[in-house]
Amino acid sequence: MPEQPEQNVLGGPLTPCGTDPMTGFFRDGCCSTGEQDLGRHTICAVVTAEFLAHQRGIGNDLSTPMPVYRFPGLMPGDRWCVTARNWLRAHQDGFACPVVLASTHARTLDIVPLNVLQAYAVDVPDDLTGL
Repeated sequence: MPEQPEQNVLGGPLTPCGTDPMTGFFRDGCCSTGEQDLGRHTICAVVTAEFLAHQRGIGNDLSTPMPVYRFPGLMPGDRWCVTARNWLRAHQDGFACPVVLASTHARTLDIVPLNVLQAYAVDVPDDLTGL
């Protein structure tokens, strides 16, 4: 039986988060998750300088390249699959960055409530006629 497609926090199909730099726990451009992903890298974040500084301050340096992990180091504006727990901590500390809901895995909801994620949503609908 084929595996069900992964879903985003809105109940739709999980869309890619980013490929420049290539993100995802599996480095496939998506915030997919699995048993190997103990940190739950499921939130598609658009990182900001404040978020990066906060993460460095809690021991999660996302700015320094680490080629051994195929990690290029992030700059403000990059899209990256961050861990739900670290993003939630940034939110609680006042440093959360924007989130792309269509690219944020549904398993995030085990850790972060949807209404919190929605407050930081930067998704732009494909059809702008209703705006």
